[in-house]
Parts: sequence; structure tokens; C-alpha cells
Amino acid sequence: MEKAHHLREMSDEQLAMTLKDATKTLFKLLIQSQTERLDAPSELKKHRRFIARIKTIQRERELKTENQAAQAAETLSP
Repeated sequence: MEKAHHLREMSDEQLAMTLKDATKTLFKLLIQSQTERLDAPSELKKHRRFIARIKTIQRERELKTENQAAQAAETLSP
């Protein structure tokens, strides 16, 4: 799993693909945990946190663009 600063360096598309892969992996781990014993149960927690980290970065970017748009609108209005 990657650190937050590596995730912040990714483009939006790369981040979305990483989120998709992490979600698939978490789903597989959840199914495996229900049907058989996991080798490392801590992987579930790691993947949940990794997904949360990605979503947090995506939300930060979304808020940043909204904030920039609001500031641009303020400067244009008389």
C-alpha cells in the first residue's frame, strides 16, 4: 500500500483506478474471510484505511476546485 504523499502525486484518473482496485481487493478479502480463514486478518483493516485515504484525497481535491471556483466568481462579480 502506498503512502499518502504518493497518492497525492497521482492524477485523478490514476487515483480512481487505484480506488477501484483496492475496493475489489477488499471485497475479495471479505468474501474469503466469510468462507475460509484469512492468512492475515489485519489486511482487512489495512485495505479499509487505504480506501479511506484515497477517498479523503479525492474529497480534498474536490473541495479545492470548488473553493477556487468560488474565489473566481467573487473576483468577477462587482
